[in-house]
Amino acid sequence: MDFSTNQILEWAVALLVVVFSVIVHENAHGMAAERFGDTTARDMGRITMNPLPHVDPIGTIVMPLFAFIATITSGHAVPFIAWAKPVPVNPANFRNPIVHDSYVAAMGPLSNFALAIGGTALYAVVGLVFKHVPALGESGGNSFLFFQLLCLNLIQINIVLAMFNLLPVPPLDGHWILFRFLPPRWGEVLASLRPYGFMILLVLVFTGVLWQIIGPPVNLMINGLIGVVRLAVTAL
Repeated sequence: MDFSTNQILEWAVALLVVVFSVIVHENAHGMAAERFGDTTARDMGRITMNPLPHVDPIGTIVMPLFAFIATITSGHAVPFIAWAKPVPVNPANFRNPIVHDSYVAAMGPLSNFALAIGGTALYAVVGLVFKHVPALGESGGNSFLFFQLLCLNLIQINIVLAMFNLLPVPPLDGHWILFRFLPPRWGEVLASLRPYGFMILLVLVFTGVLWQIIGPPVNLMINGLIGVVRLAVTAL
């Protein structure tokens, strides 16, 4: 199968954004844990932008590779679902373990939402620069394509990652957040699912149920952010 230069650029940028985003996600957990009294991640060298300590064989390699292969074989884009090796957190070091554990969990998805908003702002700036400096568009078409792909991927991939991680399925962040608010009896039920969480996620991913769950809110948020960009570029 022949691939165009633009297709290769699209996949390369998407992979770059995926790796960058999951690393930021895990660093957000580590820094939040440190803020609440647990320095485990810092002590183990896991608060770093170096990708190597964060690589998870399944989440960082197999899942993006699956999305890549599915995209080129099916002919339509398959969302990148990925995760990094979780940063080590010891809730016993928190001043208020149950509450602070949920805050630490929430910081991961929040970091992805922040990256998506940052991508939206950058996209608007890039659009305005190329709009008001026509010479850039004439001589830098490839540069515009790169920035356009970068911003779109920052928006799309981070919204997907945030919503995926908010699912209340172990070991995702959403289940730790939900655990904070459940009464003890239901908390025990949720905790009992932890040994089976990975299998549940695989079933959701490979049956397509996952996208049926998160697809509508993901598309709504992505279209809303891109709509903001178009409005800003048109109005300014």
